[in-house]
Amino acid sequence: MKIKLLAIGKTDNKNLIALIDEYQNRLKHYVKFELEIIPDVKNVKNLSEVQQKEKEGELILSKIQNTDQLVVLDDKGNAYTSIQFSKYLQKKMNSGIKQLVLAIGGPYGFSEAVYKKSSGKISLSEMTFSHQMIRLFVVEQLYRGFTILKNEPYHHE
Repeated sequence: MKIKLLAIGKTDNKNLIALIDEYQNRLKHYVKFELEIIPDVKNVKNLSEVQQKEKEGELILSKIQNTDQLVVLDDKGNAYTSIQFSKYLQKKMNSGIKQLVLAIGGPYGFSEAVYKKSSGKISLSEMTFSHQMIRLFVVEQLYRGFTILKNEPYHHE
């Protein structure tokens, strides 16, 4: 199984970029992983919140293949402990899907079309975080999940 993380907009914080890169490199030892950045929608000042979500949704859906399984990161999604998340990853790998796509939406979330295409929602927290920080949290939790599955000493309970 391959995992792709889709995110809207670039990260401009060099410290975050360095940390994301570090966990991406660590993750390569466990799974094929790709972080794909979708450029910000242009002229958002002229768009309503719904129009912006729809444009971002079109961009997200254009990156999804028929064989992919899309899961959105959403504050109203299922919350997992790190151990539960590792079991979730194992279940996905056992299911035989080619690629699991995790999507981070724009500032207003996802369009209805993206929700309809997705097979689930995961919440990292009920708190609100910047979309740039969420990228780091997701990559770190993926790494943590795989180290749990391999019984490696990264995670402590």
